[in-house]
Amino acid sequence: MRLVVLLISGCSALVRVNFNEIPGLAGGEVGKPGVIVIQEWWGLTPQVEAHAEKIAAMGYRVLVPDIYKGASTVEAEEAHHMMANLDFPNAIREIAQGAAWLKEEGSPTVGVVGFCMGGALTLGALAASPDIVAGAPFYGVNFDLFGDLAGKAIQAHFGALDAFEGFADPGTAAKLQRTCPHAEVYVYDGVGHAFMNDTPSPFKTFEAREAKMGFPPFDRAQADLAWSRLFEFFNTHLSASSPPDL
Repeated sequence: MRLVVLLISGCSALVRVNFNEIPGLAGGEVGKPGVIVIQEWWGLTPQVEAHAEKIAAMGYRVLVPDIYKGASTVEAEEAHHMMANLDFPNAIREIAQGAAWLKEEGSPTVGVVGFCMGGALTLGALAASPDIVAGAPFYGVNFDLFGDLAGKAIQAHFGALDAFEGFADPGTAAKLQRTCPHAEVYVYDGVGHAFMNDTPSPFKTFEAREAKMGFPPFDRAQADLAWSRLFEFFNTHLSASSPPDL
């Protein structure tokens, strides 16, 4: 596979990459277990980059495919339009190509984690790619995007106050547990959609985000609990050397 790498200016630990002409960001040590990080519906934002950098710092090689190919937005209506017009099967194929690229680069194992729209793509990619052995969707599931997940490790995270019915609410969590009895499914009290985001972006304040989107403010304790579970999950199934110590 042809690879192009361009350094990003500034203090980011990530670099721009192209794998099979698909743009994205990569970070962490080459040859470590790989984790693909999939964006929310806003696009490839600084918050998603921060998630990827946190995962890389725990001893993983990370890849963040640019699902929208450079497009992003701060408007919820436009984000909804962009997600609605996304070719989900093609996005899943591109994520699978990313997993193959990580394996070719030297990662012995590959997992995937996604947030919101990225959560829905996570299980689709986990089912589609023989290179991905573990997947962790955060507050996003589309049951039409995946079939048999037997033999694949799953850990899913939902907010108890999430109002996205049929996609990320507690009812979706319960349905996922019924569909995949072997999955670890966690529902966090007192938090809603996007509860892992420690910034209100694209809004100026958490209050503004709550007024527009209905999401409760950031809860550090619940986010830290989810991170600790995620790192324990990846450490178990991808065999990273770093312990899940936040």
